[in-house]
Amino acid sequence: MPSVSLTGADTIQIDSRVLRDLADLDCVKLTFPNDVAAMKVSKNGNTIYALNETGKVVDCDLRVLLGSDDDKYLNSRLQEMKGDLSAFILLTASFAKRVGDGQGNMSTKIYQCSGGVFKKQPEAKTSAEGDTEQSVAIYTISFHNDNISVQ
Repeated sequence: MPSVSLTGADTIQIDSRVLRDLADLDCVKLTFPNDVAAMKVSKNGNTIYALNETGKVVDCDLRVLLGSDDDKYLNSRLQEMKGDLSAFILLTASFAKRVGDGQGNMSTKIYQCSGGVFKKQPEAKTSAEGDTEQSVAIYTISFHNDNISVQ
């Protein structure tokens, strides 16, 4: 019998705030830009392995509706960071990816992230041709990924 994966009802929390004003397309995207480990083969076939701590960095792109309560919250946190980085309370995140097997069995993969800072300003534009992207704010936040678990 083939395997089935049904996903839906995922949730994203930033600072314990459940984001509800998500936009279209990939409204939440976690990426890991660095390798977790490095390997180097040396003379006589000897191999050296090293854990790469930068492999714990996770970039989170959030697409929220421009002007929404979530946009206002994220923007206020961004302004706090820009105003005084040394006094900034780092962001936390929890992303729960729910998956079913088509037989009523569920599991949830949970990404717990801490130590978050905004990586860049959300961009803005105006379109005279009905481009819906003008109503989306995209926040990019870098976190230290502490834990990934499947329940």
